[in-house]
Amino acid sequence: MTHTLYLITASQLRAARALLGLDQRALAERAGLSHPTVQRMEASEGVIRGNIDSLGKLVSALEAAGIELLGDGLASNGLGRGVRLRARDATSEGESPTASTLLRRQ
Repeated sequence: MTHTLYLITASQLRAARALLGLDQRALAERAGLSHPTVQRMEASEGVIRGNIDSLGKLVSALEAAGIELLGDGLASNGLGRGVRLRARDATSEGESPTASTLLRRQ
């Protein structure tokens, strides 16, 4: 039996919402959570602690929307935690997924 560990900080959650242009209510709806649950998660200090099912729903909703969560030490310009928006179908058209490609698609 495998278990997935969901580690996301409140700062990552706020940054992910900003990248997606979602308010707390919209994210709560996408994740199947209540608005107060998302509010509590964002008000946390450091890594969000809570019900594993709620954290799983939250992370799944963010990933489905194109968010990639970066943990400590993973490939990025720095070694800290972060978030980034995955390129959508940029490579299927033979283009590299650059910021200008993403901007053209919006």
